[in-house]
Amino acid sequence: MAHTRPARPEILAPVGDLQALDAALAAGADAVYFGLNEGFNARAKARGFTRAALPEIMAQIHRAGARGYLTMNTLIFESELEAVEAALRDVAFAGVDALIVQDPAVALLAKRICPELEIHASTQMTISSPEAGRFAETLGVCRVVVPRELSLAQIERFKAESPLELEVFIHGALCMAWSGQCLTSEAWGGRSANRGQCAQSCRMPYDLEVDGDLRPLGDVRYLLSPRDLAGVRAAPALAKIGVHSLKIEGRYKGPAYVVTTVQSYQRWLDACAEQGDAALDPAGPAVAQLQADLNDMGVIYSRGFGDGFFGGSDHQTLVGGRFPKHRGVLLGEVIRVEGATVVVQPVRPDAGDLPRSGGVGRPDGPGAPEGAFKRPLPELGGDGGAATGVPRPRPEVRPGMGVVFDAGQPEDRDEAGGPIFSVDQQGQRWRLGFGRPGPDLRRVKPGHLVWLNSDPAIQRRVNQIIARGPEGRIPVDVRVFGSAGAPLKILAQAGGQAVELRSEQDLSAARGAGLTAELVASKLGAFGGTPFVLGDLDASGLKPQLHLPVSALKQLRRDLVEQLEIFIAAGPDLPIESAPALPSLRAEISARWSSPAEVEAGAEAGAGVTTPQLIPLCRSDDQLQAVIDLLPEGGPEIVELDWMEFIGLRKAVEKARAAGLKVHIATVRVQKPGEAGYDRRIEALAPDGVLVRHWGGLMHFAGLPAERRPEIHGDFSLNVTNALTAAHVLGLGLDSFTVAHDLDAGQLFALLDQLQGLSVPRARVTVTVHHHIPTFHTEHCVYAHTLSNGRDFRTCGRPCDQHHVGLRDHTGKVHPVIVDVECRNTVFNAQAQSAASLTPRMIQAGVGRYRVELVREDLDTSRAILSAWGALIRGEIDAAALNGRIGVHEQFGVTAGTMRIIGQG
Repeated sequence: MAHTRPARPEILAPVGDLQALDAALAAGADAVYFGLNEGFNARAKARGFTRAALPEIMAQIHRAGARGYLTMNTLIFESELEAVEAALRDVAFAGVDALIVQDPAVALLAKRICPELEIHASTQMTISSPEAGRFAETLGVCRVVVPRELSLAQIERFKAESPLELEVFIHGALCMAWSGQCLTSEAWGGRSANRGQCAQSCRMPYDLEVDGDLRPLGDVRYLLSPRDLAGVRAAPALAKIGVHSLKIEGRYKGPAYVVTTVQSYQRWLDACAEQGDAALDPAGPAVAQLQADLNDMGVIYSRGFGDGFFGGSDHQTLVGGRFPKHRGVLLGEVIRVEGATVVVQPVRPDAGDLPRSGGVGRPDGPGAPEGAFKRPLPELGGDGGAATGVPRPRPEVRPGMGVVFDAGQPEDRDEAGGPIFSVDQQGQRWRLGFGRPGPDLRRVKPGHLVWLNSDPAIQRRVNQIIARGPEGRIPVDVRVFGSAGAPLKILAQAGGQAVELRSEQDLSAARGAGLTAELVASKLGAFGGTPFVLGDLDASGLKPQLHLPVSALKQLRRDLVEQLEIFIAAGPDLPIESAPALPSLRAEISARWSSPAEVEAGAEAGAGVTTPQLIPLCRSDDQLQAVIDLLPEGGPEIVELDWMEFIGLRKAVEKARAAGLKVHIATVRVQKPGEAGYDRRIEALAPDGVLVRHWGGLMHFAGLPAERRPEIHGDFSLNVTNALTAAHVLGLGLDSFTVAHDLDAGQLFALLDQLQGLSVPRARVTVTVHHHIPTFHTEHCVYAHTLSNGRDFRTCGRPCDQHHVGLRDHTGKVHPVIVDVECRNTVFNAQAQSAASLTPRMIQAGVGRYRVELVREDLDTSRAILSAWGALIRGEIDAAALNGRIGVHEQFGVTAGTMRIIGQG
């Protein structure tokens, strides 16, 4: 008589507005996530939720038996911290179940305001390994939204080595760059992705340059636009690993998308939980339902489905390259056009990826990628690509469905397409009839692809589900007690709330069987039309052969529902600290940094020294030689080395030391589970300092014994934008931090002023004053995808050792692509940018370290750049002279949106 649901991970649905919220709850989502109109959420264009309405929104979510997670997952500037505190108080008061954050300052404030509020680390925080998870724990985080780039094997290792709950993206758009590490919007779009203003640069067309020459790729132009994730093959394994939550991307999507994805993954996970491996039978009913569901999901929205990174890196299938937008489900290709009809035949099941030309090919090398699936389901590429690994949908074509004819020009807003009026199945082919007016079939040619991209029948079904609303989601466990001459007593528990009720009438002797457990269940447990469903019923405390009118039982049920709804809607009653949080946190920081012990330690470390240091970052032997050549002229004393392989790095370390330079080594920019060995290899080189670029590196090097601990300097990728975060990471062991590239000049100096007010030495601040901004940092390898047929480093043939690749954008600028030791690509901005005009002011403010980053500059260019910057920092030339000598673009930080333009180009 108990209400049970198969044990499975939470299904977490995206809601960008009130309509999507209704859809998610009606579909039965276990939890939803959303942001506020007031900002601080990474989907700034998703509208519909205000702070004033937050209590009622949370009540609606709780009445549906779901949990509500609020996203405040952007970086926060110094001037915004007071507004953040005010918002956090409203969040805690409204009964929000968890807060999803990127900026450590938000977590610190939230825990001070409401210590029991759950904090989830957004994927934007780049908590990408168990070592990084230890950093998250210092913030009071209990759950991590892991990066999309992790394979099943890596997620399993993360789970085994960390006590934190894991939340995994299971469906929707894939970001080409590692979340929190994408700077394309700053460089090219004049706004910040870390501020919820993604410019979608990955969905733009690019041409490929190889060693300076254009490499034709035919109709493959969207080289950084990945297929959408459909993690159905990984879902059963993720459930077995013990992942807590499976997250659906899509806060910009509509109700139909939300309903179809939530219910599809519910059905699939429930089938796997109930049937075990039998559910994976390709000929079984669970897979048949999955194929139908994927067809519906693809029609509603799809750029083509793939496994993402769950099976490891597969550089041939992640990106199709022919289109960046919704296409739907591939029906086939045009054979001929006959008047108002079009004859279409399926694309061959073994066709692999869609037809493409140029240097891009299918994977044909030996071996499977790391973490590949042990029991693959049938192939199901949503764009016809068997190589993508996702089970193939079975297109069902009906009149009323919409199609688009794909001529390989996705930027054409007037592509031919429209609703189908008639369907005539002719063997394996379809004859599609169109009405008047209809698509301009004169533009449709043999060989054009045909996509099913809409279906009114799905929309009607979705509308019916939403109209019905959520019901029967919250189990109510009931115990009944009674004896003759006393009222019927009911103890009920639901959602952590307990209710006790008594009947107005006393029980009397029954002529027959009287109140049996079955009768009580049918009358008292008839919760239809409410959020509740009967769970366990214990009638052992009810004496036999007792009578109570049915009307009294029904009244008890109504009273029970009314009281439970009040308790459930209220949500958790979390204690909220009344004292202002921000002043107390700042006071603690100030007390620590002004303490005698800290002042003495800072003096010993040189933290109080304001003599500015020029810090060159080199990526080649020629660039290192340029640094060495400048030593007789009073050149830099420190060099940071960022090498793509360790043999060359060891030689560079020896060369730099022989020249008398202090050597600092840069870590990789992100660390996946199992990659801590890179930090140990850097440690073995005994550098004078380490430039840590990921949270795991901070925790590793800060945990070394004092005699083995190098200086630890945090890079821009740690995303420090305010003094609370800065003080926290310095307190964990950083000797300096680099300000994030999201800051403009005004925000930078506001941060510096606040640090001074908190007694934090500004000599511990590094500013990158010259660099090609690192736009994309991506797990996908452009070299392997375009210059080989290999899936990963084992089969690609390492074309990066023989060639230099660049991406040419629509303006003609060529952005270099550099490969790191883990084969991850960084796309650097074509044009170097400079903060020369701000440097004298920063020197006056006490900023200690000024980084100049080199990418592909040769010996002479590197020498000229470093010489000019040395002269500027020593006060020998001004900013105009520097810019004239080296020809750079004067800009600092982002240039538009909520920011302002700094300098001139």
